[in-house]
Amino acid sequence: MHRGDGDGTRDTFEQAQHVAKPFSAETDNFSGASGLLFEQAMAQTRMAVCLTDPRLEDDPIIFCNKAFERLTGYRQEEVVGRNCRFLQGPKTSQKQVAKIREAIRSEEVLVVELLNYRKDGSTFWNALHLGPIYDDKGELRYFFGSQWDVTDIHLARAEERHAKAMAREVSHRLKNVFAVIGGIVNITGRAMDARPVSGKINERIQALGRAYEPTLDEAAFGTIEVGQAIRSVLSPYDPEGGRIVFEGNGARTEPNAVSAIGLTLHELATNASKYGALSNREGTVTVSWHHEEDRHGRQSLVIDWKEKGGPPITAKPEPTGTGFDIADRLLAFSRGTLDRIWEGDGLRARISLALKS
Repeated sequence: MHRGDGDGTRDTFEQAQHVAKPFSAETDNFSGASGLLFEQAMAQTRMAVCLTDPRLEDDPIIFCNKAFERLTGYRQEEVVGRNCRFLQGPKTSQKQVAKIREAIRSEEVLVVELLNYRKDGSTFWNALHLGPIYDDKGELRYFFGSQWDVTDIHLARAEERHAKAMAREVSHRLKNVFAVIGGIVNITGRAMDARPVSGKINERIQALGRAYEPTLDEAAFGTIEVGQAIRSVLSPYDPEGGRIVFEGNGARTEPNAVSAIGLTLHELATNASKYGALSNREGTVTVSWHHEEDRHGRQSLVIDWKEKGGPPITAKPEPTGTGFDIADRLLAFSRGTLDRIWEGDGLRARISLALKS
């Protein structure tokens, strides 16, 4: 099936019409109830099906169903007696055609995708399932071919590949931007004798970079899986693993929320490293995330931060600070909030971000 067409296509077709007899369930080992079931099954299935006869010259089609006619635009009388190669065209991959030719030669089952052409010249991606059919004596009688239009899948794959290529380019440029900004901050800090300040700014810039990098591949599709950003931002604060426990599912949010999430988690982790559960050897932090619906039916992304095992909290710490002020402003811009409660064994914090309806 589908072997390269030559110049004598019409002659071959006319000759084959005289030789190839249309498949009949009554005369080809299907009789009575079996023949009726075969005909009804072929008529009702949405999958395009054809049978070829390898015992005849050029392995012509001897049967096709209505789904095959609808898929290709050819009527049965235009198909029977022809080799399947008439569905090929200039852009059909000869590498895939060679696989089909080899499968026929070796009588093997094959599933392959190739570009085919309809009667009106339009193209479609065909998922072809090819296999031999033997009689009760084990002799080859037919080749069975089923065709499935997978054009939409190919287009989706192409769009996904393009989006990922663009995301890689954006990722590369974003890294360069963060590197340039970091360099400017360092130079300015040295010139103004404010290295501690520039160091804190650069820590936040790096946290932003870590938040964005693992999510860019998905950003082109409108939402990102928030767990990737959370793990990436917090990984430097738990280099050996085990101190920060992650508990979350595949909750998603819009890409614009990544900045607020990244910087807020950075501030919480920095605070925990200096004063909280990450400032000693025993403390742990559990970070969980999920979608939540309020009584008005509005969806929110909720990220919970729970510290345990850090230094005992005897008094409520000062609630303000430059880092948390930045986080609060970014969260407010993204329709979010940060609530903090200091309990005896550690800080409890909740980040809540409204999702677009």
